Amino acid sequence: MKFVDEASVSVEAGKGGNGCMSFLREKYNAKGGPNGGDGGDGGCIFVKADDNVNTLIDYRYIRQYSADAGEPGRGRDCTGHKGEDNVLILPVGTTVIDEDTEEVLADLTYHGHEIKICQGGFHGLGNTRFKSSVNRAPRQFSAGSLGESRNIKLE
Repeated sequence: MKFVDEASVSVEAGKGGNGCMSFLREKYNAKGGPNGGDGGDGGCIFVKADDNVNTLIDYRYIRQYSADAGEPGRGRDCTGHKGEDNVLILPVGTTVIDEDTEEVLADLTYHGHEIKICQGGFHGLGNTRFKSSVNRAPRQFSAGSLGESRNIKLE
């Protein structure tokens, strides 16, 4: 096995799910009102130090890592699921540097040290969040925001 002590990868956090516009329709409830649920948050990217890993060989060949996006909201006030986080397992003593700004994002010094390097996108809001005494049937919802993306250097 070849010893590798430097690698460059790009990471991207998940997008937040969109909100839903929906109205309650039941047989004996003629004026049900809005019931659109919120979307789910996007997944984040973490780096974690592990004593059992001693080289960056895995990151030499696979250069793009991403977290899952959040699911969109649904009717009946159902909130979408949060996106799955992605954890990059690195050797102890690894320094994580942002290639664009040359900022040191993390210095993993001990076993189990875990740091978030990319924040996932925020969820969108369903039309239930926009109802009020004046606006009883809102026809608006918001979209989820994009997650962060970075080019990082592992040393």
